[in-house]
Amino acid sequence: MDDYDPFEFPDSDFAPVEATTSRLALLTLEEAHDLLRVLVTVAQEGGPVSAEADRLAKEIAARVPSEN
Repeated sequence: MDDYDPFEFPDSDFAPVEATTSRLALLTLEEAHDLLRVLVTVAQEGGPVSAEADRLAKEIAARVPSEN
């Protein structure tokens, strides 16, 4: 995972990320749940990427334990 190419968002307001930082190979459970919430929201909004967001949300939900 350390040899990834940082993805640039030229028109975004995201805070810059240090490209020299080592990343964990896996998401924490909390990060996975956060990502799942974002994907479900995108899927429910019904835009051009909603089908892909729905597919990815289902894949992640099948692999992580429930929050409850």
